[in-house]
Amino acid sequence: MKKMAPWLITILLAITLIVMAAFLLVNQMTGPASGGEVKAAVDEVTVPKHLTADELVEVTSTINDIKTNLSDPNYVVVLDFAFQLDSAASKEAFDKIKDFKITPIIIKTLADTKPEELNGARGKDNLSSKLLNLINKSLPEGKLIQIDITKFIITAI
Repeated sequence: MKKMAPWLITILLAITLIVMAAFLLVNQMTGPASGGEVKAAVDEVTVPKHLTADELVEVTSTINDIKTNLSDPNYVVVLDFAFQLDSAASKEAFDKIKDFKITPIIIKTLADTKPEELNGARGKDNLSSKLLNLINKSLPEGKLIQIDITKFIITAI
């Protein structure tokens, strides 16, 4: 029994350390840092119900042909966006600043994005959520409600 005590203590210590590491990793992955901003932004935004086509056109603005490299310089992305705002006045303000304020935000966000992060619907939703948070902070008036990616091409150079 005296010879087994060090082995038992070592095994119990190893199991304890593994459980603690697993617990910390799970907390880090599900904690507020992994999407807390996105959840807060989504909770703040209220989407108007049942807009007619004319009303939708009245509050929607577009930015076309954004071409830029991703964080991996071997990949280029071409995107078009449709931005739905909460009112016509917000759209007017958005249209005034979109070329010199909004487009750079999009390009900077894409410059920090890896090609794998844009795969699938989830990748595009994550990009839209990031942009929604960043652009809402820089709008002079109103709120951005929704961002839709209307064109998406990614290619290796």
